[in-house]
Amino acid sequence: MIPDHVDSPAPDTNLSRRSFLATGVAVGGGLMLSLSLPFGASDAAPSDGFTPNAFIRIGNDGQVVLTMPYVEMGQGTYTSIPMLIAEELEVSLKQVRLEHAPPNEKLYANPLLGVQATGNSNAMRGAWKPMREAGATARTMLVTAAAKRWGLDPSTCQAQDGAVIHAPSGRRLAYGELASEAAQLPVPSNVTLKSAADFRLIGTRAKRLDAPGKVNGTAIYGIDVRPAGVKIATLAQSPVFGGRVRSVDDTAAKAVNGVRQIVRLDDAVAVVADHMGAAKKGLAALKIEWDEGAHAGLGTDEVVRKLDQATLGPGAVAQTVGDVDKAMAGAATKVEASYQVPFLAHATMEPMNCTVHFRKDECEIWIGSQAMARVQNMAAKAADLPPEKVIVHNHLLGGGFGRRLEADGAVRAVQIAQHVDGPVKVVWTREEDIQHDMYRPYWFDRISAALDAEGKPVAWKNRFAGSSVLARWLPPAFNKGLDPDSTEGAIDLVYDLPNFHVEFVRVEPPGIPTAFWRSVGPSHNVFVTESFIDELAFAAKQDPVAYRRGLLDKAPRAKAVLDLAAEKAGWGQKLPERVGRGVSLQNVFGSYMAQVAEVEVAKDGTVRVRRVVCAIDCGTVVNPDTVQAQIQSGIMFGATAALYGEITVKNGRVEQANFDTYQIIRINEAPAVEVHVVSSTEPPGGLGENGTSAIVPAVANAIFAATGKRLRKMPADANLLKA
Repeated sequence: MIPDHVDSPAPDTNLSRRSFLATGVAVGGGLMLSLSLPFGASDAAPSDGFTPNAFIRIGNDGQVVLTMPYVEMGQGTYTSIPMLIAEELEVSLKQVRLEHAPPNEKLYANPLLGVQATGNSNAMRGAWKPMREAGATARTMLVTAAAKRWGLDPSTCQAQDGAVIHAPSGRRLAYGELASEAAQLPVPSNVTLKSAADFRLIGTRAKRLDAPGKVNGTAIYGIDVRPAGVKIATLAQSPVFGGRVRSVDDTAAKAVNGVRQIVRLDDAVAVVADHMGAAKKGLAALKIEWDEGAHAGLGTDEVVRKLDQATLGPGAVAQTVGDVDKAMAGAATKVEASYQVPFLAHATMEPMNCTVHFRKDECEIWIGSQAMARVQNMAAKAADLPPEKVIVHNHLLGGGFGRRLEADGAVRAVQIAQHVDGPVKVVWTREEDIQHDMYRPYWFDRISAALDAEGKPVAWKNRFAGSSVLARWLPPAFNKGLDPDSTEGAIDLVYDLPNFHVEFVRVEPPGIPTAFWRSVGPSHNVFVTESFIDELAFAAKQDPVAYRRGLLDKAPRAKAVLDLAAEKAGWGQKLPERVGRGVSLQNVFGSYMAQVAEVEVAKDGTVRVRRVVCAIDCGTVVNPDTVQAQIQSGIMFGATAALYGEITVKNGRVEQANFDTYQIIRINEAPAVEVHVVSSTEPPGGLGENGTSAIVPAVANAIFAATGKRLRKMPADANLLKA
């Protein structure tokens, strides 16, 4: 697979609905396999094989080219999704070559999101049926073409290893020999998908197809792109949210060897140079005076006060069951708490970057993006060009975590490129990347519950306040004060709660940009709900696992992962002093997961996560290696948030700047992680974000087990945990 060494032409966007339906199979609300050309003067099929208008083509050499509508940012998409095609098409994984899909919302929209984007842990969920149907359709037509040539009933022929065979006679035709004939056949309206018992690839440990290029250095990320004549730029944006440039003295910067020009924008200054070293030296030599604007006095405390106050008033009702107030009034025990989660940065290993060549009537962009069409549209607006005049080349992403669902980096690069003759690569420094990120929202919860005489919850009430990223990013998804991302993990809980009421109050922080962050809503809600369930177990004087288990009679899949995680973790076995186990349970992103964290708290309050045991039911497993890797990486990402993650604002400025002040979990701190998968025949669930949302409450609950101190705000504060 050579995903970054192949350029694919953009499909014809003027394809009519009639010709679309005549030449392709629309499946899954946007994914399509076409087996003849949808353009040109003739409706005749091409002589050189299948030619799709969107996703698959098969050449006379028999190689299958998959135009990939999703992006690879380390999660294994470029291996697992080709496995779906290869499985149904009966080819080896090595025969499938990938190309990045061009920006085109009509052809490449994620069927679960309705937009062309990779996120929400749903690439596999969205691709599961459409990609298999695409492969099965091609297989069916190839078999029909072979049978027609041989004058046989298609039912007597079968696809095998990239060819059609007729076993009784020993005849065999490779796909490449049949491609042009198959393209002339009518597209079947229904195809039969393979049963799970017949899978040869799905469920096997396929090696990552993108790994060799990443190991030998030939893989191309956005930051690696070097068009001929490219200059390198780095920038300083207003250190205060909403500030503007008042004046710039660039005399010393222009004297730096290799600096070519200084670009001044309304709220930023960029230095364009021959290389990054010169650009950074030039930037350091600039003397910039800023107009700090309206947010110069903004601090985190002000944001928290507004959120706290907002939870005292009513919000939009996300879910209500029964009569909470009545159940509360007659309860034997009441438990109340408030929880907070902080702003968080993404801190991707590959800092924000974008290369742009701006011409008079055209703009060409090289980038690693989770949302290519969004980049194209927002860049077109910044360049004052029609979208079709903005050419976007997508590349591998050195970490996404939701950060690269945003197009602000591309917009900024276009603004700079408009002042530069020739291509310019804009690379953010790590400090700029962290201090001008778009952050995981700050949330504040006010939650209460009532227990009966046996300690079971008879009422649950939660009102929380925070930002709605979807309200900005995809306005139609925000309805009646609610969006599904902000509430996931807070509603539709796995537990049997007879009286249940949840409200959300949208409060946008002044000046502070918020965005998707790996697991977003669940990263907040699962922490709150699973920490609070632990509080209820303690109030009921019951074991946390047994307490949860008693509420899961209506959720067998949830009970199964809880039991498995507890068993494998040795739940109940004695631990040393100041070492504790904590558990969490969730059903988010279409998968059930339980985690048990084993945590040690030193006498100085330092927390070390020693071991994490995870059990997951994610439906049908496509690639077990990907499942394990995704959970491991999600746990490490979430453990960082649990132990260190926090962005604070003072005088309108982000106080953290690099990995010394925004710490990432180190190799020597990484816990041992065990992953246990429950066998399932359900459709695949999500994986990319589940580990992140589950680990934080497991760690918090383990800290309580080790110290008796309940943390209702993360990250863990060593000062509160000292012996």
